[in-house]
Amino acid sequence: MSEKSDILNDDELESIRQRCELATPGPWQSFIEGRDHTSGSSFVMTGAGTGSGNDIELSGATVADQDFIAHARQDIPRLLAEIGRSRALKSRSG
Repeated sequence: MSEKSDILNDDELESIRQRCELATPGPWQSFIEGRDHTSGSSFVMTGAGTGSGNDIELSGATVADQDFIAHARQDIPRLLAEIGRSRALKSRSG
C-alpha cells in the first residue's frame, strides 16, 4: 500500500465528522464495576454531567475497550480539529 493511500481525504474526514455528530452528545464516561463503582454492571454514561442520555452496556468488552469507546466521543472531535489546523498550516506554508 502506498503512503498516499493511507492519507485521509476530505470525504473520509467528513464521514468521520458526520458519524461523530450523529452519536449521542458527549461527554461520555466509562464506569467500570469495581474500579469506579461497587454495585451494578460496567457501562458507558452518555452526556455525563449534561443531563445524561442512555447508558451503554457492552457485553464482552475489556476494560481497555470500554475506556477507549467512552473516550472516543471526546477524542475524535479533537483529532478532527487538529487535522484541520494542521492542514490549514500546511496549505499556508506551501
